[in-house]
Amino acid sequence: MRLLYGFEEEFAGDIPDDLPLSVYSHASQCVVSLASFRGGIRVFACTGVFIKCHGNTGRILTSASLVRTSDDANEIDYSLEIKVCLPNNHSIKGTLQHYNLDCNVAVVSIRDFYCRHIAEYKAEVQVRPYMELVVAIGRVFKTGKFMATNGVVTRRRSKLYTDLKVSTCKITKAGIGGPLISFHGNFIGMNFFDTEQTPYLPADRILMLLREFDEKGSVADDATNHPNPNRWPLPKPIWHYPSSVVRYYETRRRKQ
Repeated sequence: MRLLYGFEEEFAGDIPDDLPLSVYSHASQCVVSLASFRGGIRVFACTGVFIKCHGNTGRILTSASLVRTSDDANEIDYSLEIKVCLPNNHSIKGTLQHYNLDCNVAVVSIRDFYCRHIAEYKAEVQVRPYMELVVAIGRVFKTGKFMATNGVVTRRRSKLYTDLKVSTCKITKAGIGGPLISFHGNFIGMNFFDTEQTPYLPADRILMLLREFDEKGSVADDATNHPNPNRWPLPKPIWHYPSSVVRYYETRRRKQ
């Protein structure tokens, strides 16, 4: 049997053969995996990307689901221990620096590591729906495996949150918080997980959040407080026989 919806589940697609070597090399060096622990027990695992390095301090963009009290809760658990698995497979302690629960975005900082590569994001980068290939990037925490799968952006909007757009890249829960990039290496957005589609938060919205974070200094703080916050539910892990897993992906592909 195979575990579906687990944090160690790899992407079904392989790294695209036509992805430029320079883009692959850059992405593989700036994408990390993260996990949160409570009392030594892992609570959540996802992907992140370096967005800034200054001296021996690095900042990592990822999903705020990493530090929530539960998958769909609107609270942060400050007691969680954060570990970051670096591209060299070394593990290092991370510290929550900023978060926005409404957009499900967090910034984690690490010390004593210098990253030579960061995400190349520009607010003016636009990708034409159905016209240009894009790549969703992820990394598995337990093994450190680098994953990538391609698709196109669509004109659809996610049901999770109105600011989210949608791509046809097929990711797993391990890819939550990972970057969506163009074949030129430009950062397009941050991926989330849904069973019916792959939503992502566009780069221009992320840049707005990062500017708000910088204005607040280095204290973790939610940039917005809404009486009816967005919810980010995730499916629970389930065991499937391989044949049923194949049928699931084939049915999902036909629906899309």
